[in-house]
Amino acid sequence: MSNRFPLLEKAERYIRSARLLMNDNDLDSATSRLYYAMFYVAETLLDARGLSFSSHRGVISAFGQHFAKTGELDPRFHRILITTFAKRQLGDYAAASGISCQEVEKMLTEAQDFLAKAHHWLAQQETDEQGE
Repeated sequence: MSNRFPLLEKAERYIRSARLLMNDNDLDSATSRLYYAMFYVAETLLDARGLSFSSHRGVISAFGQHFAKTGELDPRFHRILITTFAKRQLGDYAAASGISCQEVEKMLTEAQDFLAKAHHWLAQQETDEQGE
């Protein structure tokens, strides 16, 4: 399935990179990779609906509108995306972000969960389309 969804492949790579960065104690960079992994997951899901947006805030907002508010996916993924975006901003632009290893570990788990849920949702959509 990933070949049809190149951004999911990129998300998987970014999650692996984040783990390496975390193990090297580069928590800001790990946070950035995890945010982008989740951002790519959200973009892929929106693209599957024929929706495209030109900004990070646009993607985050549209994901909330089309997936969280409808209950199609757990709204916690929208909250995680918002929170991780804010942490990525801190990690990329603040001299001292204060992001802890525990926070990065939590984001890593959340990114893996989001990616797995996206794979499941996309597979279900494919199955539903074939059944029509």
